[in-house]
Amino acid sequence: MPRPVYLTSDIRRIEAAAGSVSPPLMERAGAAAAELAATLSPDTGKEALVLAGPGNNGGDARIVARILQEKFFRVTLADTTNHPPDKKYNLVIDGLFGIGLARPIEGDYAKLVAYANAQGCPVLALDIPSGLHSDTGQVLGCAVRATHTITFIGLKPGLLTLDGPDHCGQVTVSGLELKPDSLETGHGWLAEPALFANILKPRLRNFHKGMAGSLAVIGGAAGMAGAAVLAGRAALRLGAGRVYAGLLEEHALDPGAPELMLRHPDDALGLDLDAIVIGPGLGRSERAETLLGAVLASDIPCVIDADALNLIAENEDLRKACARRSAETLLTPHPAEAARLLAETTAQVQADRLKAARALAANLNAHVVLKGNGSILIARDGHWFINASGNPGMASAGMGDVLSGFLGALLAQKYSGETALVLGTHLHGCAADECSRSGTGPVGLTAGELIDPARRIWNSWLGG
Repeated sequence: MPRPVYLTSDIRRIEAAAGSVSPPLMERAGAAAAELAATLSPDTGKEALVLAGPGNNGGDARIVARILQEKFFRVTLADTTNHPPDKKYNLVIDGLFGIGLARPIEGDYAKLVAYANAQGCPVLALDIPSGLHSDTGQVLGCAVRATHTITFIGLKPGLLTLDGPDHCGQVTVSGLELKPDSLETGHGWLAEPALFANILKPRLRNFHKGMAGSLAVIGGAAGMAGAAVLAGRAALRLGAGRVYAGLLEEHALDPGAPELMLRHPDDALGLDLDAIVIGPGLGRSERAETLLGAVLASDIPCVIDADALNLIAENEDLRKACARRSAETLLTPHPAEAARLLAETTAQVQADRLKAARALAANLNAHVVLKGNGSILIARDGHWFINASGNPGMASAGMGDVLSGFLGALLAQKYSGETALVLGTHLHGCAADECSRSGTGPVGLTAGELIDPARRIWNSWLGG
């Protein structure tokens, strides 16, 4: 089943709607956490340290401590008034702060966080590692680095984006036995195959290349032709019927993909196209600006990436042209590009990635993927998703060009903008994960190496 992602405000509404259920939510949370905790401690030792904070998270922790004692664990319960003795533990339960934390952890609580992080044993965080902001994944002062997190009711953005994945370890969701109808509220979704299983389009046997669409990739200024070529190769191998690379710098042939048709940009845009990618290696010249204006004035679905985003950030007319578009428009900024588009700093964008992506989608009337650890996906109508696939190997040149090619290929094959955004971004990360599993990454992974694994995964999804 697709998995929802809840903001703190959503969780509070669900908790309020649950009212005085029996047993209470806190008792259910403590019992679920204790059951998981008991499986994490090695059989040779049952020394457990339980860190309990002042709020509901601390209440959960105290219930965990009680149940672990019933399971014959030797439990040390500690807070700022009762510091733990310096000894070896087999298990640490982090119940200092939960999703309500809104200010940096300091003083004695910071010392407890440091103590937990210094232990060489499994650390189980309750709901969210203490010190992580539940909605943003930002570390507030300091944060527990858990090996496992049990989160209650549903996933939270802070577990999935920015610093969250580096602190939460393996995440388990406990629904606390709440009925599904009590969970329907304004949540987002985790990007994963279960979301789009019913909208994939396996090919009929009676199929021809015209049915797979025509795509133009516009970019490749002097010294940057490789960016547009990468995007074009990615689009070809993800199934676009025809791919034209409109390169500002003339090339006769791409020997790595002779199927890629190289054209002058004006000639490429004059063709009967189903989708356009503009930006990879485009540059920021007057000529690039003119080409971008022509694309934005068209009624053809498009992906806007790289230098095309920077041109929009610099030119008010281009911003207005983008916002006026009724055709599908996909924007793919990394945090620095998003900051330019929003006239903010990169730090401001990263402090609340969901807020920044929402602002971009609203301001520019577009579907937006804010790239990074836990990419944020915002559809034009406000639906939002977080993508958890991918790994640090993707921090290399050309990865965004390959993503743009994937997105363009999906648009050319008549997937909606929202579907293309979620499918393409998730597939991009899955391909990188497959490369890492095979030993190709994460270190030294190059963008072009994602293309063939992505094709294999895509075909497996279609076949499944």
